[in-house]
Amino acid sequence: MKRVALLGATGSIGRQAIEIIDASPELELVAVAAGRRGNEARAIASKRRVAHVSVGGDPPLDALVEACAPDVVLNAVVGFAGLPATLAALEAGIDLALANKESLVAAGDLALAALERGGGRILPVDSEHSALFQCLEGRSAQSVDALVLTASGGPFRGRTAEDLADVTAGDALAHPTWSMGPKITIDSATLMNKGLELIEAHFLFGIQYERIEVVVHPTSIVHSLVRFRDGASLAHLGYPDMRVPISYALTYPDRAATPIPPLDLQAGLTLEFERPDEETFPCLRLAREAGRTGGAAPCVLNAANEIAVAAFLDGALPFPGIPEVVERTLAAAEAPRARDLADLIEIDAAARSAAGAVARELAAVSP
Repeated sequence: MKRVALLGATGSIGRQAIEIIDASPELELVAVAAGRRGNEARAIASKRRVAHVSVGGDPPLDALVEACAPDVVLNAVVGFAGLPATLAALEAGIDLALANKESLVAAGDLALAALERGGGRILPVDSEHSALFQCLEGRSAQSVDALVLTASGGPFRGRTAEDLADVTAGDALAHPTWSMGPKITIDSATLMNKGLELIEAHFLFGIQYERIEVVVHPTSIVHSLVRFRDGASLAHLGYPDMRVPISYALTYPDRAATPIPPLDLQAGLTLEFERPDEETFPCLRLAREAGRTGGAAPCVLNAANEIAVAAFLDGALPFPGIPEVVERTLAAAEAPRARDLADLIEIDAAARSAAGAVARELAAVSP
């Protein structure tokens, strides 16, 4: 029996994780956390007789993890708020099923140091990183030539910059293949989600940025590929459904049954790939540059993006303003390497303040 602490229980990943846990006799839910929707979180816990519950950070997520003594922590919290729980799980040597990509984006070096001290494992939940993890398992690092992350292209694939000037939040939330929460869906529309995944892949797998490719694959059947030095490529294929990587992370190293149908190859599959348009969608370029800069630049990138996305969802910033807020915040920020979580919190707060000022400036001149 695996004891599971579920952080972000009322979000898209959390709800699908509950479905997996309820259907798996080998999994036991022992803690539930939610930033909002407190009544829903308490109802989830009450129905399953879960004693440890956190709502709105009370108690703090790191304290919740310590109190419930789980075998695996599924961190599905959105944004920088999930970082303390990531570090707490890694320091304690608890297996971390990681859906909170911002933990590695903002604090990659700190997280890897905590992982080494604790001796646990990071089991990626993002579909792309889960795919890479599975394709790489049992392979020597020397045999790998490159990683290839696939992107759906989001709802605006093929549009020009001029086309994007007047798109609404409703337009951006209409993702063509995946069902996700609003923040991640907007990140998909800007290609920032792929930029964050690029940085996450660098830290997860120890591969230089120059050897991590991004390709647009509209049908989202191929979740990622690994190129090997002998010219072969291994790919992970399946219908776009997050219950597959969630189940794999929670039941690893086993593969529990899920209700997802296998690919119907006889019905025919179209596997198209194309180069991402980084001129129209500059967030991918900005993320790669921040990753290469290192230090706290990825933390600044993440903070500025969270502020810009929130402003766009609130109707206070046009869609093209998202990358502009991020770029201007990065250009103005100092990015020293954070020594600890306190340093990182300070850097994050300063970046949010700067990004907020840029967003307000852009909103003031927006027609």
